[in-house]
Amino acid sequence: MPISRRTLLGAGMAAASGASLAVGSARADAPLLRYRAIAFDAFPIFDPAPVAARVESFFPAVGGQLMNLWRTRQFEYTWLRTISGRYRDFMSVTEDALVFAAAASGVTLSSQQRDDLLQLYLQLPGWPDAKPVLRRLKAAGARLALLSNFTPAMLDGGITASNLGGVFEQVLSTDLARTYKPDQRAYQLGVEAFGVPRQQILFVAFAGWDAAGAKAFGYPTFWVNRQGLPSEELDATPDGAGRTLAELAEFLGI
Repeated sequence: MPISRRTLLGAGMAAASGASLAVGSARADAPLLRYRAIAFDAFPIFDPAPVAARVESFFPAVGGQLMNLWRTRQFEYTWLRTISGRYRDFMSVTEDALVFAAAASGVTLSSQQRDDLLQLYLQLPGWPDAKPVLRRLKAAGARLALLSNFTPAMLDGGITASNLGGVFEQVLSTDLARTYKPDQRAYQLGVEAFGVPRQQILFVAFAGWDAAGAKAFGYPTFWVNRQGLPSEELDATPDGAGRTLAELAEFLGI
């Protein structure tokens, strides 16, 4: 049964003021959700493992090193381009980072290999827990969004590959603001799309730096820490954390 706007508003304001979050099965007379909307980064939903596997198949001697360099530069380039005001969309940044990582790893990257790896980013599958948890949230009346650095084509491709059509009310690429997280203009897209205060939108992050950035912006945050990493030392602690989306559902009491 959908949750009323009044119930969600009251629960969201209580959470924003520091009230403790109930964990456990929801009762018929209790709010299923503590927030009026939930915005997800792409990576808690979409699994990049096929990209890493393809890199390893192309370059078995240095696949792990190349993949780590690629991931690192992918996000470093977004930050550097944001700071310097030299925006390029995330697929372009991803390609630039791949070219650098291959050169730094001492391998020759053919144009076919490059295109093959980039194509995978347009069809990332969902993590096994993504579809069941998102559908539970949707059935509970949650307003859901993706809020990601991914381009619109990358987000749409992931939704199709994951069979998540119709789940998200909003599909928001930071390309709309021509910037990247953790720039506040990127996080502001969720506020504008949902039309509710930031304190009532739960942001679900994959990276510790993204959880910290969203928290500093004013979103309550949940960190899906699939890699089991320590928290970033950025003076912004997430409101909750867990290794899976099932733990997000527990955090929300559903």
